[in-house]
Amino acid sequence: MGSAVRKGRTALTATAALGVVIASSLLTGCGSSGSGDVTLKLVAADYGDSADNSSQKYWDALADAYEKDHPDTKVDVVVYSWEDVDRKVKEMVDAGKAPDMAQVGAYADYAAAGKLYPVSQLLSVPVQADFVGEMSKAGEVGGTQYGMPFAASTRRLFYNKDLFEKADIEPPKTWSQLVSAARALKAQGVTYPFALPLGGEEAQAETLIWMLSNGGGYTDNVGAYSIDTQQNIHALNWLKEDLVTPGLTGPTAPARLNRTPAFKAFADGDVGMLSGHPTLINMAKAKGLDYGDVAVPGPDGTPKSRMGVTDWMMAFKQGGHAKQVGSFLDYVYSEKNVLDFSREYTVAPVTVSASDVMKAAPQDKALAPFIDELAGATYYPANKTSWPEVSAEIKKQIGTTVGPNGSAAATLGRIQNDAAAAEAAE
Repeated sequence: MGSAVRKGRTALTATAALGVVIASSLLTGCGSSGSGDVTLKLVAADYGDSADNSSQKYWDALADAYEKDHPDTKVDVVVYSWEDVDRKVKEMVDAGKAPDMAQVGAYADYAAAGKLYPVSQLLSVPVQADFVGEMSKAGEVGGTQYGMPFAASTRRLFYNKDLFEKADIEPPKTWSQLVSAARALKAQGVTYPFALPLGGEEAQAETLIWMLSNGGGYTDNVGAYSIDTQQNIHALNWLKEDLVTPGLTGPTAPARLNRTPAFKAFADGDVGMLSGHPTLINMAKAKGLDYGDVAVPGPDGTPKSRMGVTDWMMAFKQGGHAKQVGSFLDYVYSEKNVLDFSREYTVAPVTVSASDVMKAAPQDKALAPFIDELAGATYYPANKTSWPEVSAEIKKQIGTTVGPNGSAAATLGRIQNDAAAAEAAE
C-alpha cells in the first residue's frame, strides 16, 4: 500500500526558517527545533485490510492524543505495508537516517550492530514488567532486551462446522483423528479436507506448528539450531505420508499453496480444516461462515508445545531522544492503547494487564483461547541475526519435503548445515 504520512504534520511552523528545521527533522529522525521541541519519527507496519482501518489512522489518533498532554513532543508516523516496511527501515538506517522507532518484523540485526536502545533505558519499570514473559525473552540478545513485542498471535485448528456436521465428525484432538476427519471430508467432496500452506508466504510458520506439536522445533533448549531432529523429520513425514500422498490436502500442492489463498478458501467454505491465526475469525464472520477452533492436535492429544508469533517495536539510538521515546512508548503500551489496538486488528495483546482484561471480557470471547495459548508458547528465534536468512531457506525449500520425491531428512539436513554456518558467523 506504500506510505501514508500524516497530512498536516509538516505545516507546524509560523516562519519559513522554523519550517526548514522541522522538515529536516522529519528526514533525519532527530527533530529538534530552536524552541527545544522534539519531533519523533516512527515507521510502522500496516495491520489493516483496507483504507478504512489502516494502521495509519490508529497511529495518527494515538499520536494526536499523546501530543495534547506532551506539547513539546511531536510524533510523525509513516505506515508501510508488510511487504515494504522492513526494507524501508533498512534503507533509512543504511542511509544514516534511522527513525527514532520502528515497528517491524525483526530487530536482532540492529541490536547486534549496536544501533538500538536497551529497553531498560526507555520504558518505566511497570511497563517493561507488564510484557508477557516469554515474549520479553524472545526480545533479548545476549541477555539484554532490545525488542519490544508489539502484537502477538498463535495458531489454532479452524474447522468448518457445517462440513463437519455433514461428514458426522468431531473436531480432532490427535493426529490420527485429524487424518480420519480429513478422509471423511474428502468422501463428502470437500475441495480441501485439510489445507496445508507450505508455499513461500509463510511456510516457516506452518512447518513450526507441526514440529512443535511433535516435540521438535527450530532450536534446542540452549537456543542452538536443531532443525534436522528426528521429531522434526517425523512430523514432516507424517504430513507427507498420512495427508498429502492420500490426497487429503486438496488440489493445490502444499509447496504452491500460500496462507492468504488458503484462508480465503476457508472463508469461502472450500476448506474443512486448517491452522489459522485470529485474523481468520474476521474473514469467516464476513462471509457468514459457521466455524469453530480448537487446539492444534498433538500425536497423542495435546501438542508438546505451541507456536507463538510476535512483531517487534525497537528504538534507534541515532536520534538521541531516549527520554522522549521512552515516554511515548510508555503511552503506546498503556493498558488502554494495547486493548484498543488488539481489538481493532484482532490480535493478541502483548501485556499481562491487557491479556487479563480480554480473557474476562465477553466482547473478546473469540480471542480468549488464542491469548491463553500464548502462555508458554515457543517463538521464532528472532534474537538470532541469522534467523531471517534461515527463515528464507525454510520458505524456499520446505514445501518440497511433502512432494512425491521429497525427503524430509535430506532437506532439513541441508537447512541445518546452512543454519549452523550462519549461526557460527554471527
